[in-house]
Amino acid sequence: MASSTLSSFSSLKFNLQTPRKITSTRRQRHSIFCPVSTSLSQKPPSSSDPLPSSTDHPKLPIKKIPGDYGIPLISPTKDRLDYFYFQGRELYFKSKIQKYQSTVYRANMPPGPFISSNPKVVVLLDGKSFPVLFDMSLVEKKDVFTGTYMPSTELTGGYRILSYLDPSEPNHANLKNLMFFLLKSRRDRVIPEFRSSFSELFETVESELSAKGKADFGGPSDQACFNFLARSLYGTNPADTKLGRDGPKLVSKWILFQLGPLLTLGLPWLLEDALIHTFRLPPFLVKKDYQKLYDFFYQASGWVLDEGEKMGIKRDEACHNLLFTTCFNSFGGMKLFFPNMVKWIGRSGVKLHRQLAEEIRSAVRSNGGKVTMAVMEKMPLMKSVVYEALRMEPPVPAQYGRAKRDFVIESHDSAFEIKEGELLFGFQPFATRDPKIFERGEEFVADRFIGEEGEKLLKHVLWSNGRETENPTVENKQCAGKDFVVLASRLLVVELFLRYDTFESEAVKSALGVSVTLKSLKRATF
Repeated sequence: MASSTLSSFSSLKFNLQTPRKITSTRRQRHSIFCPVSTSLSQKPPSSSDPLPSSTDHPKLPIKKIPGDYGIPLISPTKDRLDYFYFQGRELYFKSKIQKYQSTVYRANMPPGPFISSNPKVVVLLDGKSFPVLFDMSLVEKKDVFTGTYMPSTELTGGYRILSYLDPSEPNHANLKNLMFFLLKSRRDRVIPEFRSSFSELFETVESELSAKGKADFGGPSDQACFNFLARSLYGTNPADTKLGRDGPKLVSKWILFQLGPLLTLGLPWLLEDALIHTFRLPPFLVKKDYQKLYDFFYQASGWVLDEGEKMGIKRDEACHNLLFTTCFNSFGGMKLFFPNMVKWIGRSGVKLHRQLAEEIRSAVRSNGGKVTMAVMEKMPLMKSVVYEALRMEPPVPAQYGRAKRDFVIESHDSAFEIKEGELLFGFQPFATRDPKIFERGEEFVADRFIGEEGEKLLKHVLWSNGRETENPTVENKQCAGKDFVVLASRLLVVELFLRYDTFESEAVKSALGVSVTLKSLKRATF
């Protein structure tokens, strides 16, 4: 199941056609894709018809959704302060689960006043209700990529980028097909460019360890990720251009201007809340930085822009989308996920490290020393470790969708009516750690996804805006580079344990996730 999904990346048989009109909501599998399916009929429900449901066989009695939105301005502001400072994100959600005795409830989501005009959401915090956010027959994804607010289009060349488009919008299919084209065209460069870029990372880390006795992982990792993406996808080495080594710094600053309303930077809370949570950072402050990035991508992606023109996409619009997909989606995801994965593996200790080293080296040795996608399919523990890290801390923890019509949603123990126009919010780590789905769900279990029973659980790994057992199409909002990200994550684990027997690290929270410091690296001895 999982094996065939990733191995299909090597052929990338993407459907590069404008999507045909859907006449049935139960779509058939085609090419390598498996869109989310539903049992809804096409006709709208009449007053005498039962409401459509997010499950095929609704059984539970319908209850009123608990919770309320409180006093305008005052309650959303209080909730924002609780979320960021007085409780923290996870306690904010858990306290309301306890208060309402429900994993589905009403609440305000940051940033609230004065950035978001309407912070009201229906919160979904279990693995049964959460996947409704992937069902394009029930929810709309227009302008909800970042939640209850949308960053200024001045940050993206004046365009609403692919991530903010709903599949029903005319340009969605063309832009997503352009991303498929890019991945397909450059698939043969992914492994060699990753190994080259991350060899540079480990050499940098080893030098710093030797000089200082400890080494930062995040900075060198950011540089390696940016270099890898530029080299593998566009055939351009940033160091040989005017951009030089500034890419990661410029991207991080640009992302801050988009996600600032959802971040904490460690400043005194009164100052920070006023600075980034109450009013938008003005886009002109990052305009020159963004132009440098745009110029780099415009020069490096000419052949992709040519293909975009054939699809009817203007060159500048295509370039802004390529920049966003590469820097925000891909680089941003790796910037968050790679340190988290190193953190979980580091905490798991020497025994797991030994097992991974033995499995990885044995498989590569049997393949004549070559690292390929096929040989990585023969590393079940390594694959499970990557999936478990994605389960524990998905790089994009929040998902949103607006109800297209009235329907019924189910948690494990209750059913609730959702009204047309309501904004649904799901906090993914609660869904992917759901104790009613995952035994020891709060623990990192390295071999969780090994074997037949383990693979059955992959449908509950939801990091890509879809199930791990399904695939991106122009008709859904699943990440176009889903298999690309999994492949890159596997390559990081493979490179790590081809070079080292074990390592020691420590991790602390940071504005964009976690900061990892490597304290020792033991070179491979077998």
